[in-house]
Amino acid sequence: MVEAAVRTDPLGFPGRLLVRVPPLARDASLAAALWLVTFGPGRLEGATGIVLQTALVLPLVWRRRAPRLVFGVIGAVALAQWLLGVQSPADAALLIALGTVAARSPGRSAWAAGLVAVAGAVLAAARWAPEGRFLASAAAMTAGVAASALLGAHTRIRRAAREDRVARLERERDERARLAVAEERARIARELHDSVTHSLSVVVALADAVVHARPADALAVTGRIAETGRQALTDMRRSLGLLQNAGSDAEADAEPDAERHPPPGVAQLGALCERMGAAGLTTRLRVDGDATRVPAAAQLTVHRLVQESLTNALRHTPEGTSAEVRVSCALRAVTVEVTDDGPAVPVPAPGRGLAGMRERAAAYGGVLRAGPLPGGGWRVFVRLDPGGAP
Repeated sequence: MVEAAVRTDPLGFPGRLLVRVPPLARDASLAAALWLVTFGPGRLEGATGIVLQTALVLPLVWRRRAPRLVFGVIGAVALAQWLLGVQSPADAALLIALGTVAARSPGRSAWAAGLVAVAGAVLAAARWAPEGRFLASAAAMTAGVAASALLGAHTRIRRAAREDRVARLERERDERARLAVAEERARIARELHDSVTHSLSVVVALADAVVHARPADALAVTGRIAETGRQALTDMRRSLGLLQNAGSDAEADAEPDAERHPPPGVAQLGALCERMGAAGLTTRLRVDGDATRVPAAAQLTVHRLVQESLTNALRHTPEGTSAEVRVSCALRAVTVEVTDDGPAVPVPAPGRGLAGMRERAAAYGGVLRAGPLPGGGWRVFVRLDPGGAP
């Protein structure tokens, strides 16, 4: 834990402490330190010397707020110092101001400040350089000016790159958030489509059966309709709960509802087949293996795949059609196969139901195959890899 914290904190403790200090206070500390360091030989004696040195250093306090103005004021004071014929190490303030202009102002301002500083270096060399050392002194001071300007430009480039990187990361974060919302909406849409389409198909089939049922059987059919309607309401309530919890603590809010209405899984396939049989599609179920070892989310996918396959069979086949569901739960894979013996039909145009089934299968590394059987009927087959789910 400590090692991870150090790696993700490039500034370290001193850097974090420095960042928390206001910029104005940092610049004031810099000006005070420069004043103390340069207070010594080479300055004018008396009050005039103190005023001149203070005038060179004090503007640095506002160098971040008004870099060009600060450079101009320090340059004017340096010119006055040159006219008085006094050398002072406090002239380093001009280089600091130049670096600040290069770091915080547009290119033209930086070039203009650099030319002014170079002119000052040439004037200083012309006045104070030892005899025969003018060129060397001018070159040395010009090199200092160039180094200060380049350091400021480098700081500006790094700041721009950092801001660009932060903006790019924010865009990527927003894009990931939009993709996550879109994926969640698509998942909820699949849930609503599968549960509502199935329930309505069963209700319609049962309602049609009531018309032809004997009075003694009509009550049982009506009870099946009510049971299917209640199941549809439960599924709808669960899906709407996902939407309501999207902006809150989803785990804390969804836990009580999950206890009251757990998502359907392999264990509920028997009840599903019974409802389909009551609606007119006789369905046989065979489950091999231990379904309790399959994750709940994968079991929900299996349930929805079987539900959608049987719903399609109920909607697109005539009365008297039967279906068979085979689920195999192995250690590394779950296979689902749903077949019916209805008449041969042409392959339908891709719809929301089949597309949703493929998306569910793809979420667990599976590829769904659906199509007519050679001797008639329809087959849906998919192999899921619960361990490879994202």
